[in-house]
Amino acid sequence: MSDARKKVLVFRALPPDQMARLQAAHDVSFADPKKDHAAFDAALAEAQGLIGSSFPIDAGVIAAAPKLEVVSSVSVGVDNYDLAALHARNIVLAHTPGVLDETVADTVFALLMATSRRVVELAALVREGRWDRNIGEDLFGFDVHGKTLGLLGFGRIGQAIARRAALGFGMPVLYHARRPVDLATQAPELQGRANHTPLPKLLARADFVVAMLPLTPQTRGMVDAALLAQMKPGAIFINGGRGATVDEAALLAALDSGRLRAAGLDVFAREPLPLDSRLRTHPQVTPLPHIGSATHETRHAMAALAVSNLLDALAGRRPAAVFDTAAS
Repeated sequence: MSDARKKVLVFRALPPDQMARLQAAHDVSFADPKKDHAAFDAALAEAQGLIGSSFPIDAGVIAAAPKLEVVSSVSVGVDNYDLAALHARNIVLAHTPGVLDETVADTVFALLMATSRRVVELAALVREGRWDRNIGEDLFGFDVHGKTLGLLGFGRIGQAIARRAALGFGMPVLYHARRPVDLATQAPELQGRANHTPLPKLLARADFVVAMLPLTPQTRGMVDAALLAQMKPGAIFINGGRGATVDEAALLAALDSGRLRAAGLDVFAREPLPLDSRLRTHPQVTPLPHIGSATHETRHAMAALAVSNLLDALAGRRPAAVFDTAAS
């Protein structure tokens, strides 16, 4: 263990109390590379710890930081990090799983309900003064309770979504993952309510298909035209995982053809979503600006865990949440 003060570079703003924790232990500088790349580059040369999110820490950034010991990401996903370059240098990569599971599940289930009950579309009807009579069948939504939920990916967040669906809305839950989850030990409340299912069977049966996939070489573009064509006619697609797991042109085509009823998207292949993207204005798409974990409580908890991870690593202790770069 080491109590020596080290150089820490914060590359995305932290809550004041978490910044104070860092400053009490180390020499801290702040530089947002999206606003002042020169300051960020200058600080990299001496940085022993990096903490932040939403910016690519690629091989070039890592090479420019010869003293770097740890990168602490204020996120669960690690697709912004060059895992091979970090592993080659034995640089610790920490992240923030666990503390955002329930919040992201809330967001995803809100999207599911909003798309099925056409909440955003009908709210606009009222706001714009077009509600001048009782709505007819052309504006009716569809029930959520009792429908079948299909989950692509069944990690902690997927299981939290499944609990909402099965326990709160009486929905049968099917999930597809690389291997079945031991529900008896990981989620006993879902025993008999969530079933590991081959992908074609899940797609054919699910009224809602929710993608909660990490971005890997195997999942990039996984939700393509062939997969969408296997979905139950009139199903709804929700993406709360990573935008690049979806072929967005294929999704638009499935919506245009009428095969899919609607889509709810919190993530996109390119963010912020370009103004010329049809996903922004498509009448059957409910788009959100990547807000899965964006509550005051959860974002603070993520920052606090990221700071703890960084402080532990710089002191020679194993952080609570280390990502295994060797497994990439």
